[in-house]
Amino acid sequence: MAIKIAVAGVNGRMGRCLVQAISAPDSGCVLSAATEAPDSSVIGADAGEIAGVGKNGVTVAASLAEAGDFDILIEFTRPAPSLSDLAFCAARNKAVVLGTTGFSDEEKKVISETAKTVPVVFASNFSVGVNLVFKLLDMATRVMGNTADIEIIEAHHRHKVDAPSGTALSMGEAVAHALGKNLSDISVRGRDGITGERPHGVIGFSAIRGGDIVGDHTVLFAQDGERVEITHKASSRMTFANGAVRAAAWLSGKAPALYDMQDVLNLR
Repeated sequence: MAIKIAVAGVNGRMGRCLVQAISAPDSGCVLSAATEAPDSSVIGADAGEIAGVGKNGVTVAASLAEAGDFDILIEFTRPAPSLSDLAFCAARNKAVVLGTTGFSDEEKKVISETAKTVPVVFASNFSVGVNLVFKLLDMATRVMGNTADIEIIEAHHRHKVDAPSGTALSMGEAVAHALGKNLSDISVRGRDGITGERPHGVIGFSAIRGGDIVGDHTVLFAQDGERVEITHKASSRMTFANGAVRAAAWLSGKAPALYDMQDVLNLR
C-alpha cells in the first residue's frame, strides 16, 4: 500500500518539486494532503495542478488540521510553521521528514524532544550526493585536517534567508567532529577589515547569494604546495525532493527517534 504523504508549503519551489517526486510511478508514495499559508491565493486549489502534474484531487488547505489524512509529513518551509506542524504531528502520531533550515539551538532541542514521540528524519540537505560528501569530508579531515587550513564556501539563490546554509554548517560539523572539536569553538564567519594572519585550526565560512543558484558547496583543504577541494553542485531542486521522498519511504514503520540522511542511506 502506498504511503500517504502530506506536503507543507506546496506552492513554494520545493513544495512543487516534492509533489512531482511523490507523483513518480516508483515513489511508493501518494500525495494525500497539502497545505499553504492561510493568506495564500492557492488555498482551495488542486495541489497537482499547482505542481504541474495534473489534477490529483488533493485540495490545498490552510493548515494540517484542515487537510486530508496522511502517514508522513514532508516539510521544507520556515522554522516557525515547521515547529507548529511538528507539534501537530507529534500529537497525532504522524512521522515527519524535516528539511527546513535556520533553526536556533533551542529549536533544534524541541525537534530532538519531539523525535522521542514520533520518528523524524531531520537533515540540512536531502541530496544523496551531498550526504556522500559528508562521508568524504570525514576521510579527508582525518588525513589532512591537522595540517591544512579549512574553508567552506557556499552559494545560493537571492531568496535564501539564512547564512551560512544549513548544509555548509553540517559540513563544518562533519569536519569538526573528525577533528574531535566543537564547531562553535573553531568557526570563523564574515571576515572584514584588518583581520591579521589566519590562525591555524579554525574553519572559515563564506556565503554567496545571487540569482537562482540552487546550491553550491565547496570544502577547501589548503596547505603549502597543494590543496584538496571537495565540491557538490546542485542543478535542480528535484535532487532534494527525490531524497526527501526516499527518506519518507524509509521512515515508514520506524520507531520514534531522530534520524538523518546518513541513516536513510546506510552511510554510518
